[in-house]
Amino acid sequence: MTGPRHSHASQRAAVAAAFLGQGLVFISLTTRLPQMQNKLELSPGDMSVLLLGLVLASGLGSLAGEWIAPRRGSALALRVGFGLMALTLPLLALGTNMLTAGLSMAAYGLAVGLVDAGSNMQGVAVEHEYARPIMPTFHGAWTLGGIFGTLGALATHTISFELAALGLAVIPAALVFAPYRKVGGPIVPIGEKKGESRTSVPWRRILLVGAAMVLFYMADTAVTAWGPTYLDKQFAASAAMVSIATLPYLIASLLGRGAGDHLAHRFGAVPLVSAAAVLGAIGLTTVVFASAGWVAMLGFTVMGLGISVIAPLSYSAAASIARESLTNPDPAMVRAEVDAIIARFNQFNYVGALLGAVMTGAVGNDNLRLGFAVPMVLVLAILPLAKAFRT
Repeated sequence: MTGPRHSHASQRAAVAAAFLGQGLVFISLTTRLPQMQNKLELSPGDMSVLLLGLVLASGLGSLAGEWIAPRRGSALALRVGFGLMALTLPLLALGTNMLTAGLSMAAYGLAVGLVDAGSNMQGVAVEHEYARPIMPTFHGAWTLGGIFGTLGALATHTISFELAALGLAVIPAALVFAPYRKVGGPIVPIGEKKGESRTSVPWRRILLVGAAMVLFYMADTAVTAWGPTYLDKQFAASAAMVSIATLPYLIASLLGRGAGDHLAHRFGAVPLVSAAAVLGAIGLTTVVFASAGWVAMLGFTVMGLGISVIAPLSYSAAASIARESLTNPDPAMVRAEVDAIIARFNQFNYVGALLGAVMTGAVGNDNLRLGFAVPMVLVLAILPLAKAFRT
């Protein structure tokens, strides 16, 4: 048993490294986007267009992962994503105008979508081998990477955007060669093998879980995208406080996800998701009615400690629900179908992020307290959705 156990451990470490690397690169880059904006003299409207293009391209990248994984495995989708990311980061650094920046941002978005889909497909596959919840710690690795990226950006704020982007390209280039979960040859595309390998996939249940993930990412993006602005505009916080506005949220999310494996194993996903929604609502209520910047940051912390487990448990639930409907004994076909469903499920990530950024800003255009009131109310809608996580 030493061989299989060692293989599972190395694959788990590789998937964790993929999540960590993705979080580090993504947060490092987004914290430096103002540098790119100043360098290219882009207006806020121009940056909004670039970020919208990033989200839309990420959705296309996830769809590409859905096509690649059932045919050649999710490991290839993940490697292609990291390879593309390593190529597009230097292109972002070399951009000289809105057009080149837009094309580079779209290419980077494709890479982000492929990596998001590939890492989560790999994650649920390794979790299935372990036969216990481990997706929360995988997503915790992403959060840890985000913390490293935030601290690194603060420590190297004098470095130019070009040099930072070129340096970041080394990380995805190295992750191309990690020992991800191997696939024993090409997998026949879904629907092209005699004898369909599944009954009807219970999309209604999967969509309910997806709705919970959309609500999570709406709240998550509201904090990460608008938290610093909220402290700056509402409380006239110091530059130092604004620069670390979301750091307590990230640290609390890391703690919540770090404990998520054990909590999900002991209590089950349904009560854990319910408790997460309640903590999220309490945290956002604190943010909305905060009397000072530090109180708002406390609200971010409580919120992160709770809702951070919802996304990883959503992927776990979607994969489990999909497997329950599969009837083919061929493990390759089962893996192919689950991979395709997880890649499609990953689209809920971008829907939630887009809605969170747009709705919070639109409703809170004149007063961000109102903007944060939107996720404060909507996060409670996760409570009736929690029962869909029962598998």
